[in-house]
Amino acid sequence: MPAAAEPQPSFPGGSDSACIVLVCNGPGELATWVRPLAQRLHRELALRPVTPGAEMALQLVLVPCPNATGIEHQVADRMGLFERISPAKRFWSLLLRPGRWPRRGVVVFLGGDQFWTVLLSARLGYRHITYAEWVARWPRWNDRIAAMGPAAADRLSRRWQPRCQVVGDLMADLSDAARSERPLPQGEWVALMPGSKRAKLQVGMPFLLEAADRLAAQRPGCRFLLPVAPTTSVQELLAYGSAANPIAQHYGSGEPRLEGEDLVTPAGSRIRLVEEQPAHGVLSQCQLALTTVGANTAELGALGVPMIVLVPTQHLHVMQAWDGGIGILARLPLLRWLLGAALTAWRMRNHGFLAWPNISAGRQVVPERVGAITPEEIAAEAADWLAHPQRLEGMREDLRSLRGQPGAVAALAGMVRELLPPAPRDAA
Repeated sequence: MPAAAEPQPSFPGGSDSACIVLVCNGPGELATWVRPLAQRLHRELALRPVTPGAEMALQLVLVPCPNATGIEHQVADRMGLFERISPAKRFWSLLLRPGRWPRRGVVVFLGGDQFWTVLLSARLGYRHITYAEWVARWPRWNDRIAAMGPAAADRLSRRWQPRCQVVGDLMADLSDAARSERPLPQGEWVALMPGSKRAKLQVGMPFLLEAADRLAAQRPGCRFLLPVAPTTSVQELLAYGSAANPIAQHYGSGEPRLEGEDLVTPAGSRIRLVEEQPAHGVLSQCQLALTTVGANTAELGALGVPMIVLVPTQHLHVMQAWDGGIGILARLPLLRWLLGAALTAWRMRNHGFLAWPNISAGRQVVPERVGAITPEEIAAEAADWLAHPQRLEGMREDLRSLRGQPGAVAALAGMVRELLPPAPRDAA
């Protein structure tokens, strides 16, 4: 039975039941952190709703985030892993009027502002564990800290070190899970990843459609796929590539049409639309990806997929709605018209990177193309990479070296199990 999208005043199982609450903010974290941990916990513990009638339940609480889409609760609901899902819009009312929850529980931070989980765990009287990618901000109120790596662990003072365990990168397990998926037909596959939010899709769809046409003209053996993000739909993608999107008039691909599972451009480029979630299996088989910035760069990096990261800055009125530093710069009145130059200067001065593999490595592992870039330029660069498979393999090896060893999901699940308070009848 699918999870209810609204929080309920009480939970089945009685006062002696227990609860694991995963806390998250956006679609990227849902796919790469929340889903793997939830699946692992269901394998190791008897949890509702997968195990009906179990004493313990798995819940999901979404927290406010300016970069969220607003429909994350619908995406999570389709996973079928959670007994209750609290949408981000209900977070404050959840804190004020939580209703009747089980007496025992653990809150697990997996994305967003770490302070929200501090508040939630205090309000519910639950123990609290934070997955710290780069820093644990509230170690005083964390019962345990699961650090992605030594960088996060070493930033803790000696007083809080005993609470910390380095578990590794949760996304390091993605490639292992992807190997079991069905193989793609033979060909030179290129993934097109325009983003998952409206502001990015407005630019990304027409840009990448033209880039695909130009790349196909240079390398006729190229085949394309586009994973449909859970926060959008095939019909929306078609609309973003059509005249209904005013930005499309700046690009020469023309209006795409749908033929079976493929999106087809007027020039005849066929792009396979992948609606299965997550799309790790097909993505891991691609030779190259053309992608916007965001969590998808971390996902591709974890899968070891070479990529070119695109930040076209010529559509400033749309980029004001982008997340992160790009959106902030685009909203500055005095810098909007100099966004490309401002971003370039900032990156040169601060060694700043926009793609997660580069941020993690502290150096350029994958190329980032920022500025008034064109589909013609990107198609030419992609064709050059594809013509030199040894260079692509070098990028792939660099990405693999950053990924770390698998096992982080299992380690974090073990920490959650250890933190679960015993039932009252077992406490003695």
